[in-house]
Amino acid sequence: MMWIRRVDLRMERGGNVMLVLAAIVLILRRVESIRFDLETGHSKCIAEDIRINSMTVGKYQVVNNNEGLPLPDAHKITIRVTSAYGNNYHYAENIAWGHFAFQAADDGDYMACFYAAETKPSSFMTVDFDWKSGVAASDWTRVAKKGSLLAMELELKNMYDTVQFIQDEIYYLREREKEMQLLNISTNSKMAWLSFLSLLVSLSVSGLQLWHLKSFFQKKKLI
Repeated sequence: MMWIRRVDLRMERGGNVMLVLAAIVLILRRVESIRFDLETGHSKCIAEDIRINSMTVGKYQVVNNNEGLPLPDAHKITIRVTSAYGNNYHYAENIAWGHFAFQAADDGDYMACFYAAETKPSSFMTVDFDWKSGVAASDWTRVAKKGSLLAMELELKNMYDTVQFIQDEIYYLREREKEMQLLNISTNSKMAWLSFLSLLVSLSVSGLQLWHLKSFFQKKKLI
């Protein structure tokens, strides 16, 4: 009975791990574009946390809400994509649509800022923005068309890249955990020294007060 329970527990744990991995794969595959309203004379920025050496692609377009009519000339935007260190990766101005693609050289939050030139009276425009990075940025449909891959090979290739991405994320989280542990140890050590110093100062002040009181009472010949 104990052996059967252990087997059941192992199967249950294995099933939980598979469910977690499947959920992560589904989350990684589900990438949707976002839409937002941009007022003329104002800017709006969107941040994306990107790992180093990860491929990232983005597409943006001003949405024409009046189908059948040309897009107004004032509905043009300026976009700038920068890294956390201020390095420019993409810049375009006075355009209605465009795209960018680059490989991240640093870890951190990358910022895509959209700006619409000021008009009188002010107006609003809708921007459709699709930003993908990591596994989501790999377009295996084009690879399949170029290399004539079978459907099974395409799926396996996509799954391999997804697992590789998950493994890299796990290693990255472990490194971050080590850094946080070292920071915690350093903080505790500093707090211990600060507490010891505070105690030493308190004892010194108490000793000086006692010495002063003793000297005062001796001068007054009270003791």
